[in-house]
Amino acid sequence: MLEEIKSQVLKANKQLEEYNLVTLTWGNVSGIDKKSGLVVIKPSGINYSNLTLKDLVVVDKEGNVVEGNLNPSSDTPTHLLLYKRFKDIGGVVHTHSPYATSWAQAKRDLPHYGTTHADYFFGSIPCTREMTKNEIEKDYELNTGKVITDTFDNLSISPQETPAVLVNGHAPFCWGENALKAIENSLVLEETAKMALWTEQINKDVEILNNSLLNKHYLRKHGENAYYGQG
Repeated sequence: MLEEIKSQVLKANKQLEEYNLVTLTWGNVSGIDKKSGLVVIKPSGINYSNLTLKDLVVVDKEGNVVEGNLNPSSDTPTHLLLYKRFKDIGGVVHTHSPYATSWAQAKRDLPHYGTTHADYFFGSIPCTREMTKNEIEKDYELNTGKVITDTFDNLSISPQETPAVLVNGHAPFCWGENALKAIENSLVLEETAKMALWTEQINKDVEILNNSLLNKHYLRKHGENAYYGQG
């Protein structure tokens, strides 16, 4: 069942460790089959180096296990809500990568200071609002998804234009057209978070990138008039 998506999700989960985006088992990747609505996700608490195709868990849109002998990631409700609300995405990544997580813990948006950021994200990476006591104590993971989607409901940018978010006091989530693209976005997020920290250390009065450069670098890689790469 869903062998192609399973292969992508397995590779993407192993890339979390390969790209130093995780410590211990602090992260997970999923992918969705749009036709069936079934989601393939990492099992909870399993080491990446030991992970195999048969360990991956397939769940339906309600989170019920339809294939697999292990418990799915505890973050499964967050992933499922993102797929439900962000219709065009095909993969979701959650990490506790140190630089991006530091911005989430600082409860700050990640500013777009340079063209490296603009190549992937059309503006600053938003940080969600703080969750309430009730949201934390009941249905925490589902409510994590809700504060993420609520954040984008209140922004002028779409989740496709800026495929990442910082969950207030927690850590980042990224997404993409499939699991491997979501990993790429997660890696770029971590690098730009590092660059932004260093930029503010060098110049505490730095301003965000001007709109002309932001538009140029984003649109030359995205959209109908993109010309970067080989097509």
